[in-house]
Amino acid sequence: MNWFKSRMRRTSVVTPDGLVVALRPLDPHAPWIEPWRRLSDRALVDNLFYHPDFALSAAGAFGAGVQVALVGDRAPEEPGLRLLAAWPIRRTRLRWGIPLTLVMGWMHDFGVFGAPLLDAAEASRALDALFFGVRLLVGKRVMLTFAPTRGAFADLLSDWLGRHRLRQARFWAHERAFLDLRGKAQSERAAYLDHLSARRRRKFRQSAERLEADGPVTFETVRDPGELAAALDDHLAVEAQGWKGRRGTAIAAAPSQAALMRGAVASLGARGCVRIDRLRRNERTLASVVSFVTRDEIWTLKIAFDESVARHSPGTQLFYRLTQSLIADGAVTRADSCAPPNFALPETFWTERRALAHILVETRGGDRLFALAARLERLRADIVTWVRAWVHARRKTAEADS
Repeated sequence: MNWFKSRMRRTSVVTPDGLVVALRPLDPHAPWIEPWRRLSDRALVDNLFYHPDFALSAAGAFGAGVQVALVGDRAPEEPGLRLLAAWPIRRTRLRWGIPLTLVMGWMHDFGVFGAPLLDAAEASRALDALFFGVRLLVGKRVMLTFAPTRGAFADLLSDWLGRHRLRQARFWAHERAFLDLRGKAQSERAAYLDHLSARRRRKFRQSAERLEADGPVTFETVRDPGELAAALDDHLAVEAQGWKGRRGTAIAAAPSQAALMRGAVASLGARGCVRIDRLRRNERTLASVVSFVTRDEIWTLKIAFDESVARHSPGTQLFYRLTQSLIADGAVTRADSCAPPNFALPETFWTERRALAHILVETRGGDRLFALAARLERLRADIVTWVRAWVHARRKTAEADS
């Protein structure tokens, strides 16, 4: 018991090769926030949701119990800090109904990608130090949430596990629509949408013509920091007038979530990292999508459309125009739809897929209860899947009867 209490009081540890791993609460005034921003700009894999400006904006709505695991060349409060890793985490002991400690990467309704930020130049060393420190400071059982199962981070994790002969178990494996233009010549970018059939293109033209029957419709992109707040308010109002407003799940109905979006748009927008694309007719918004930018990657986080013109597919028209805009923008190489799997709208246009899973990882030193934890997580996943299917079926029945 004394050992347990002692570990809970510890907030930092030094790795065998001299790196400092520290746990710190989400604090906008902490001296290590700017080093965290700099790390985001040189990370092995971009992650909007673990960028400090987004994470701090999300703290009010979803940050209870969250700490940031930091790996640096010195203590986080010391001047001259260089961070090699940053990973917002939450510790739980009752995920499976029994007192088994689990360290989970932070996820929430607005945070659907969980690769830790690792310095690209020292990614292997950073990952090793991160897991070393988390094991000693929080717990040996680690869950990476919404972790990519293909690409640079997946390869790094697989190599690390293989070298140390450690186990992993994957859950909730799924894919979502992703736009990947890396390595494509300008002619290839221009031809990206050629996969759309002639029939589908004809339907787009017909919908566009019907949408413009009451007046010209324009596509616009708002990037000016001084205009983003009004454009966001407009987006939230459109969403609140639709089915989410009727169900009470619109962002505007939850003050903490609205504050999250306003905070993230304000802070990241001031850095030129937000765009709000929309279709408008006579100052009226027909569809709107809020996207964030990390280096050369776009994250299309929220979309809304005016349901009074739903029969003319304004959301589809907007996403078509957005895709054309991203293709034409030479600074963009990737875009994540942030959508659920099998979500037809982005999958219509974007042919690539981002493969994700929650990954239970055994850390160095071993875990005699790893197999039990994996079985419990599988059982939990099966139960949640069944409950979601049941709720969906009930909702469909209720809608059919109404």
